Amino acid sequence: MSSALTVAPPSTPPAEGCIDTQVLGSVLLIGINRPAKRNGWTAPMFRQLAEAYTRLDDDPQLRVGVLHAAGDHFTAGLDLPAISAYLKSGERIIPEGLVEPYDFGRPGYRRRAKPMVLAVKGICFTVGIELMLGADIVVAADDCRFSQMEVQRGIMATGGATLRMAERAGTGNALLHLLTADEFGSAEALRLNFVQKVVPAGRELDEAIAIAQRIAAQAPLAVVATRLNVLKAIEQGQAAAVADFVPVQQRLANSEDAAEGVRAFVERRPAQFSGR
Repeated sequence: MSSALTVAPPSTPPAEGCIDTQVLGSVLLIGINRPAKRNGWTAPMFRQLAEAYTRLDDDPQLRVGVLHAAGDHFTAGLDLPAISAYLKSGERIIPEGLVEPYDFGRPGYRRRAKPMVLAVKGICFTVGIELMLGADIVVAADDCRFSQMEVQRGIMATGGATLRMAERAGTGNALLHLLTADEFGSAEALRLNFVQKVVPAGRELDEAIAIAQRIAAQAPLAVVATRLNVLKAIEQGQAAAVADFVPVQQRLANSEDAAEGVRAFVERRPAQFSGR
């Protein structure tokens, strides 16, 4: 049975849109829900998204998040008339103390610890690309249309594109798309390492859920530690990541999950991890 068959249909959203959530076992599905406006982002949607990311990290029963969208498109980007006042004033849309979905460590916000998988489709502009780059694994439908078009609107990308496009794809490739505001497809996004898999349209959510469920079956403490060590190496350098090897491994090796991993190996059965 297709995993997406277990996904509840989206709620009827208010005019300003909303973020839906659904729990599938240890996976938190997070749905962008404003299809009538191509999932254009408003302030309430940003706040609710941060609340959903925070719920993922704070609930010990949840191990992985999957971000997806209602309708035919992932997102057309910012609803500029609804957001422009925040851009002009510098006022923060997301309340401090929550997990910041772009995950680049702004003061006042928490960094996400647990993995996030994205399923993107159709139009995926501006904010959509930056949410992809702030996630961990991205599955794209083969019909995606990507564009980082802020310069076309007289503003700058401030959700992480200027940081991560060059990190993933090199300076020239990053500036090609950042400075021209051009549109590119799923094959180019895969070439640039912005997405990790491209699948036929309609299968992207199934594939994202399957990946999330595979991650959720692993030892949760080890998953989080592995993810954070990769990010530390990228952000702080190899030496900082290597310095964590011994203390982190010692902590993990003394966990209940490590003992279960050994028992499962000896008994030749799948491990049942508790996250302790």
